[in-house]
Amino acid sequence: MIAKEIESKISGGSLIRKMFDEGTRLKKIYGDDKVFDFSIGNPDLEPPKEVKDALIELANADIPGMHGYMANAGYPETRKAIADKLSKESGLSIGIDSICMTCGAASGMNNILRAIMEPEDEIILLAPFFLEYLNYISNVKGVPVIVNTDPDTFLPIMSEIEKAITPKTKAIIINSPNNPSGAIYPKEVLIELNALLKKQDHVIHVISDEPYIDLAYDGMTVPSSLACFDNLIVCFSWSKSLSLPGERIGYTCVSPNHKDFELLTQALVLCNRILGAVNAPALMQRVVAKALNAKVDVPNYERRRNLLYNIITEAGFTCTKPQGALYLFMKTPIEDTKFCEVCAKYNVLVVPGSAFKREGYVRLAFCVSEKTILGSKDAFEAIAKELGLKA
Repeated sequence: MIAKEIESKISGGSLIRKMFDEGTRLKKIYGDDKVFDFSIGNPDLEPPKEVKDALIELANADIPGMHGYMANAGYPETRKAIADKLSKESGLSIGIDSICMTCGAASGMNNILRAIMEPEDEIILLAPFFLEYLNYISNVKGVPVIVNTDPDTFLPIMSEIEKAITPKTKAIIINSPNNPSGAIYPKEVLIELNALLKKQDHVIHVISDEPYIDLAYDGMTVPSSLACFDNLIVCFSWSKSLSLPGERIGYTCVSPNHKDFELLTQALVLCNRILGAVNAPALMQRVVAKALNAKVDVPNYERRRNLLYNIITEAGFTCTKPQGALYLFMKTPIEDTKFCEVCAKYNVLVVPGSAFKREGYVRLAFCVSEKTILGSKDAFEAIAKELGLKA
């Protein structure tokens, strides 16, 4: 027998993964060019040249112990490079002790929650949100408290957050640019949220999940969370900005203004070890240090966003144009899971908004080939016609 909680999670599964598996099945039947799979945010762009050059250089380097253990927090030189970059961006003086290298953002998030949460502590989630947050919170026996964002902008509503705060509120997770809506939280919103949290009678940690921070469009930039929040812990991954999702490399950063800075930084290093990661991948720590200012081809993603957005809106669907990340969050004219079933009839695979705790929408990942996006035009037109959006 296995644990009942895990057994229930297996039976529930992940809607994103289920749609991805369905796409694989349909492609075997109809061929890749007849299936339009927008289900999973798996970046298809290659890493930038700086990453490849660093890999080649390191592969040929004669560095003693290059693949051995290091301090659980990671290589000092990598952590210093990150701290220096964040200091420049935020205007704060961030030291090496703020940084702990992790196996991607998922490992970082689990480290954070293990470090701060007691069983039955509450953590506020702003819907829509990345569905795995619920599993991470479940790992530490915490209680998720779901608060809806604005229905048009997907920005936090301060009055709703304030109503959700209780003596047991330990943290709030923010994610900007947001998965799945693509919303970027403006600086004034972040500052207002910080003021709300600071006036409470106990520390409420802000966990800023930032894997999409380098993917902003239309000339926009993402405000530095470190410049806006005091009791902040950043959770970052290079999965999207350098197209390295399979390499599992990221970091956590504790704000130097955090009330519990010294204990928290030590706790995150300890959790990095005891949760099984031990340390972040040695080779990739050296790679990202050499490619710290590189980015994937962001204009390429912006072009794909525009193509897919134009296709669905011209077909008659409603969608707020995303400012960042890799997704469109489109309103559905019928219940979202039923809409997914209609789409599947035309070999279009999308994820229902209910998977992100926001019913009445579907998420479409545009980190797919332009051929897939352009090829979906007739299918979306047919879906719209079947649902009465077009004569």
